Amino acid sequence: MNVLSLVSQKAVFAPSGQGESVWLVSSDAEQAGRLAEVLEEAGYSTLALSDAAIALAKAAVATPDMVLLDAQLSDGSGFDLARRLKALAHTSPAPIIFITEPRQSDHIVQALEAGGADCVHQTVKPHELLARMAMHLAGARERRQARNALDAFGYATLTVRPQDGKLMWQTPLSRELLERYCPKHPPYASRTAPEVQAWLQECLRQLQRGDAPRPLVLSLGEGARLTLRLHQQTGDNESASAAGGEEWSGDDWLIVMREDSDRAVMEAMRAAFALTLREAEVLYWVVKGKTNKDVGDILGSSPMTVKKHLERVFVKLGVETRTAAAGKATARIAQLQPQFSG
Repeated sequence: MNVLSLVSQKAVFAPSGQGESVWLVSSDAEQAGRLAEVLEEAGYSTLALSDAAIALAKAAVATPDMVLLDAQLSDGSGFDLARRLKALAHTSPAPIIFITEPRQSDHIVQALEAGGADCVHQTVKPHELLARMAMHLAGARERRQARNALDAFGYATLTVRPQDGKLMWQTPLSRELLERYCPKHPPYASRTAPEVQAWLQECLRQLQRGDAPRPLVLSLGEGARLTLRLHQQTGDNESASAAGGEEWSGDDWLIVMREDSDRAVMEAMRAAFALTLREAEVLYWVVKGKTNKDVGDILGSSPMTVKKHLERVFVKLGVETRTAAAGKATARIAQLQPQFSG
């Protein structure tokens, strides 16, 4: 089965990629090689994988930005492979474009049902394929940047399918936090932790009855705590409110997680003001009312070293005194972590 009918003459394509990793899964080595040349010329980092087994083995250790997938592989269906990739939290966000035979009109439905973002025929022109790739990658890039921004401020996010707890996507920080606060939760699990799933199901039952408390919060751990908030529905009913209704179980739910600890606040300060980790530590203890000597004792530094760090903090915050620095930091972190108090 040919993967793609490319023009025979050497074509020149304007770079559209930004070095994204594109997996080309096809059992036709010759045609896959030709397509890989086009993608490399367009600015993508391409990895050719000859069957589903090899692709799944690669997925155990790496993450693609996009997958171009032959609907028929030598060791099975490309649709089955797509479902397995979408079931993995770290590969699920990658858009999948299926390449199918023109005569197989039912492949379009199967592709979408398997989680595909798009479907093209083998006879598609390279320029059209590159344009579709750029469109889907741009959308994925925007979603990834939004999630990374939440991570940078100490938040973690994940989307869960309520029926079975399947993780539709999650940020790296959310995976790290679930592993830490739910020790039995395996890394790269396709479903969220049992504690989270049980809480989500109870929240949705309360929403359906109309007697849910506000806010809907789950706290895990003692001392340093992990707080989870049920944020909103996503998908076709994205604008639905948390008031529930007949379709309350039909959409995925966005959960926002935050770790409440000294370290989490320091990380939020570091991200908010572009500080080094040590500068963030110094600012944190200044906000807590500690003197330079106190901070030095806590951090194992001399008061003079603390003073030098604090001077750099003043410059980055655009202030001249420790009182002003503490006030600005407190106001900023209060926006990001409302439970924080200096």
